[in-house]
Amino acid sequence: MENLNGKTALVTGGSKGIGYGIAASLLKEGVNVAITSRNQKDADAAAQELSKIGPGKVIGIASDVRDFDAQKNAVAKTIEAFGRLDVLVANAGVGHFAPITEMTPEQWHETLDTNLTGVFYSFKAALDALTASKGYFISISSLAGTNFFPTASAYNASKFGLVGFTQAVMLDVRDAGIKCSTIMPGSVASHFNNHEPNAADAWKIQPEDLGQMVVDLLHMNPRTLPSKIEVRPSQTPKK
Repeated sequence: MENLNGKTALVTGGSKGIGYGIAASLLKEGVNVAITSRNQKDADAAAQELSKIGPGKVIGIASDVRDFDAQKNAVAKTIEAFGRLDVLVANAGVGHFAPITEMTPEQWHETLDTNLTGVFYSFKAALDALTASKGYFISISSLAGTNFFPTASAYNASKFGLVGFTQAVMLDVRDAGIKCSTIMPGSVASHFNNHEPNAADAWKIQPEDLGQMVVDLLHMNPRTLPSKIEVRPSQTPKK
């Protein structure tokens, strides 16, 4: 996928944070991008801002990754708008952090249903289109997918599972010409877990850094597949 101009990408959870940064980087490469958000108003507002970047075109779609029919609809709307689907970036995610004594079943299910089942739904909905284009599936996991820590039973489970899922489906679909990678960031200056990015986040990975990583993956020679990438801030915060 050396020349990205005119290709099409679907980025789940693309209205802010990491997804927004990835969408922006793709648009600069001439990729047409569909972003999703649970709320159509948020999707439209983000798409309006992203449309100023170009040269790629962008649309916003209301879609909850926990709903398989909604994911099929998002794929259909992407293809209706741009005629094809070459790249799926499964980015939408949530985090509930509490010791197991306080973790509620509702928090557990929202975390697993969004971060893991939602990625399955997204990939399953896009599979025919990605097979036709010999496309690329990129999941956004976390260093929490290999490093466990207290209060993160649900989040760790979802991200460990996401890494395993992506690596397994990579083996399932590689002979069909689909490439699969998972990116595992550490601390990112994003809106994750209702955080509002600020100047104190300057030491963290920035969303545009991960956007550049996605672009670099797409530019990689087709014979080579970086299947799992860990990425972390180069320095720790100053005390």
